[in-house]
Amino acid sequence: MNSPSTEAVLLGIVQGWGEFLPLSGAGHRALAEILFKLHGGAGYGLLLRVATLVTTLLVLWPETARAVRDGVRALVRPSRFNETTGGRDALVVLLASVPSALIGLALRAPVERFTGNPLAIGLGFLGTTAALSLAHFAGPGEREQPTLRGALLMGVAQGLGVLPGLSRIGATLSVALLLGVRPARAFELSLLVSLPVLVGSIVLEARESWTTPAPGLFGVVAAVVATGTGVSAAGVLRALVNRGYFAWFAFWVGPLALATMAMGLAWPA
Repeated sequence: MNSPSTEAVLLGIVQGWGEFLPLSGAGHRALAEILFKLHGGAGYGLLLRVATLVTTLLVLWPETARAVRDGVRALVRPSRFNETTGGRDALVVLLASVPSALIGLALRAPVERFTGNPLAIGLGFLGTTAALSLAHFAGPGEREQPTLRGALLMGVAQGLGVLPGLSRIGATLSVALLLGVRPARAFELSLLVSLPVLVGSIVLEARESWTTPAPGLFGVVAAVVATGTGVSAAGVLRALVNRGYFAWFAFWVGPLALATMAMGLAWPA
């Protein structure tokens, strides 16, 4: 049996690296809970989501501040959505948020039933593998932003990321690269479009866990570890995306998908 401090550190590492590398933090966390009985405690999920939000803001603060500033100004004068980089980024985020929210809300209940099912997690990992493999065939990319239709497609990918084992950042980054967005901008946009979803999921989970006991010190430890490992993982991902090695993560997720599905078939939930 793991001590509470060990569980907190392990959950933080799994969340940080899994969420900011195209591996699926939720999928790896669910798998760790099944294999190693890492359940943390009440409120852990909420704190780990907050850690993901904080990490995203730390990694992408200048771009986030620019998009918020120019986006708010564009609400007064819509032409500004096309006049500045921040305005264009804000428009991409707004458009992507629509299908992302609709899909996320529609899938939320079914996902809760299958999160602990190894076969479902393995299928999600397989989807991540497919997205990474497709990204390998993306062209060099020269666009600064996707088209309006492309922004909606990124939102669809973001929404589907609620499925256990399907990496949000893996799916959105792959879509952006396939749409011809240059790698550095694809990395930035894939994190930017996740912000509204993160905020929404934090609000929903906070409402649902209002009556549950607070996770205490070990929950805070897990969140701090998740933030630290998340920042380092995001730096690794940015470098690998810029060098064209993004698809290489399929060599980890692919075999993991097959092993997890085999476990699900041999050991059904």
